Amino acid sequence: MNIQRRDFLISGATALAAAGLPRMARCAEGCCAGPFKTVLKKALIRKRLTPDVVKVLKDNGYHGVELQDKSVTETEARAARRLAEDEGLRIHSFMGGWFDFNSKDPAKRRDAIETGKKNLRLASAYGASVILVVPGRVGGIPMPRPSAFKLAYDPKTLMLSRAADADFPAYVQAQNDATKYAQDAVWELVPLAAELGVTIGLENVWNNLWVKPDFAAAFIRSFKNAWVKSYLDLGNHERYAPAQEWVRALGDQIVKLHIKDFKLDRTAKNEGSFVRIGDGSIDFKTVRRALECVGYSGWVSIESSGWTDAEHSAIMDRFFAGKL
Repeated sequence: MNIQRRDFLISGATALAAAGLPRMARCAEGCCAGPFKTVLKKALIRKRLTPDVVKVLKDNGYHGVELQDKSVTETEARAARRLAEDEGLRIHSFMGGWFDFNSKDPAKRRDAIETGKKNLRLASAYGASVILVVPGRVGGIPMPRPSAFKLAYDPKTLMLSRAADADFPAYVQAQNDATKYAQDAVWELVPLAAELGVTIGLENVWNNLWVKPDFAAAFIRSFKNAWVKSYLDLGNHERYAPAQEWVRALGDQIVKLHIKDFKLDRTAKNEGSFVRIGDGSIDFKTVRRALECVGYSGWVSIESSGWTDAEHSAIMDRFFAGKL
């Protein structure tokens, strides 16, 4: 993107924030003790919104839903929005999913950007305030195990010089390419996101990129833009660093949350596995207090299995109260 245009978008986002665009509060003295002031809202993840899904949501105490089906038309999305509104529910997010922003093939990168624009319009038709975007992935090359990552990078350019104590040059190059390509792609999406009023929520989903809290936070903050934030999944990152460290590092950049659990086992292939919420290694009480400290009030979508929808709802109530 032309630098002057990018500077304009940054200054425009700053002006919007000053005019009252919601932003997450920063950690304040004393916020880590006493009753919670932040308010969390429960959501399920479903492909489409149907009357049956509405019944499940209402019967089990969920306030809204995050939808996944990217094959819907904008007309169908608007109909789903009306259904939700008629029932007092909210389609709070649309799961755009994986995007090959860092593909080595320019045609695939272009296709990913155009798909991103299409999905932004679907999110808008749904009335969703955020679209989830996984901005790239790498694989099939030598890279450190999750616990072995020790990133060294330039805080200004975000270019990686080292990934671990051992040498992983292919991974370092792949990460640097991904950062540059993802930045370019997201910047191309920002004008449409601003026009539609839909925030781009960047998420990591075992894509082997931006694997440490400080580096991921630096990447998100590099945009300096109100329409680019972090969609944080509390389970996806536990094998790299405790979930509460991700919350603290990302802070006011967190726009939405996914909740699931992960059981660490450093001897296993992936150094652990996803398990039922409550059976894993995540310290949910500490995570809840960290969310209070960074001032996160907003939606939490359950992305887990092993419990019924009613049981998940009760589990989320305990998490919200700091008792999980």
